[in-house]
Amino acid sequence: MKIRSLLFVPGDSERKFQRALTSAADALILDLEDSVAADQKEGARHTVRASLESDRNGKKLFVRVNALDTGLTLGDLAAVVPGRPDGIMLPKCQNGEDANQVSLYLDAFESAAGIPLGTIRLLPIGTETAASIFGLGSYKGATSRLWGLMWGAEDLAATLGSTANRDAQGFTEPYRMARNLCLAGAAGADLVPVDTVYTDIDNLEGLAKECAEARRDGFLAKAVIHPKHIEAVNEAFTPKPEEIEWARKVVAAFKQDGALGVIKIDGKMIDKPHLVSAERILSLAGAA
Repeated sequence: MKIRSLLFVPGDSERKFQRALTSAADALILDLEDSVAADQKEGARHTVRASLESDRNGKKLFVRVNALDTGLTLGDLAAVVPGRPDGIMLPKCQNGEDANQVSLYLDAFESAAGIPLGTIRLLPIGTETAASIFGLGSYKGATSRLWGLMWGAEDLAATLGSTANRDAQGFTEPYRMARNLCLAGAAGADLVPVDTVYTDIDNLEGLAKECAEARRDGFLAKAVIHPKHIEAVNEAFTPKPEEIEWARKVVAAFKQDGALGVIKIDGKMIDKPHLVSAERILSLAGAA
């Protein structure tokens, strides 16, 4: 899946889902967790199922289920899997073992629904508890369903007992650590690293800065909580024409003579790590 922006949509609102379908987001995350009150969970399952079975307008649709420790995960999956979501977002995922557990659940539900095994992908949020930070290196090989790995800062603040997770310069040190370890964990497991949401709705300048930093450091997509953020995210994660031109030169040069370890392009020495970067740029360009 080629995705730059993932917009959260409350799972209990068919109206907001229909409006989100007209947005420029590459994917929507139909939320059964934080945005749905406890007494509305069952109704939200039915709303999400209906949304999955409606016209998707070309959008990829993920469903954020409730965390494994709530006792609601199996019921969420039973309700939504027959609607064939493109992916399941697993909040408060502790490690690759949790991801594999949900993958086994999906095996059963896909089989029951007549869906080919492995169709539905997994996107864990891997930094929402203090313990989960120590599991960020455990996702490699955990399950073939894994598509990406996302980090989140809001729930982490609660478990750490922080009074804030940002200051005037951006995220404070514990959250920068979680961000960076998630990026490394995703790269080490060959997954798409997904940057967390930007919570200051009207600060579009701050959003653009955070998007640029995420793209610079290696993130390939970003989650969004408000439609007005989609344009900035898509722009940041869409390679510029000059980047694409450079990437095509690099890929073409190595394709012409793959035996070479180093080549010269525009007077600069280019080696195999540059080829990896070039292929990533072209992959991002494909998402756009």
